[in-house]
Amino acid sequence: MKKSTRILIPALVLALAAGLLPACNKEAVQLAYDRQETNIAGFVSAQLKADETATVTYKDGVVRVVLHDTLSREGLMADTLRAGGTVSFYYAGYTLTGSSVSASNLFATNHRRTADAAGWSISDTTAFHIRTLVLDDQLLEGLQRGLEGVRNQDECYVLFSGKYAYGSKPQGTIPARSALVYHIWVNSISND
Repeated sequence: MKKSTRILIPALVLALAAGLLPACNKEAVQLAYDRQETNIAGFVSAQLKADETATVTYKDGVVRVVLHDTLSREGLMADTLRAGGTVSFYYAGYTLTGSSVSASNLFATNHRRTADAAGWSISDTTAFHIRTLVLDDQLLEGLQRGLEGVRNQDECYVLFSGKYAYGSKPQGTIPARSALVYHIWVNSISND
C-alpha cells in the first residue's frame, strides 16, 4: 500500500466521523440550486424580451411569468386562484437544464399541440383532457405556490428549482433535484 493511500484513508474516516463530508454534499446541492436559480432568471429574462406585456410574480422561491398579460381582460382581474380553489388547465412540464426549454426535456403534457410538436405519439386520447385539481398540499410545493394567483385564461410559465420539486428523489424520467418549468394554459378557476 502506498504511503499516500495510508494517509488518505484515515483522513476520510476522520472527515466522515466529524460530519465534514455531508456538509460538502449540502454545499454541492446548494450550488446546484443556485445554478438553477440563475437558469430560471435567464429564462424569465428571455420571456420578458419576447413579450413586452408579460408580467412576473415571485413567491417564496417560485416564479410565474404570465404571457400576453394586458391586465385589462374583462372580468379576469376580479378573481384569482386562492389556496383551496380549483383550477382547470392544460400543461407541458419540462426539466430546466439551461435557460430555455425544448422538446428534448419535455417530461409530461396534456396539450396536444405540444405533444405533436415534440413528436410524441400518444394513442390514449384521454391524455389530452383538461386537468382539474385543487390547489392544496397534494401538489408539488413549486406548483402550489406558482398557481396561486392565476386567473381565468392565463397562459403562463411556472418555474422553480429542485428544492420545490422532487428534491433528492428521481420521479420517472425526471432526475433528482431537477429544476422544473410548467407551461400552463388556464381554462378556468373557482374558489368556491
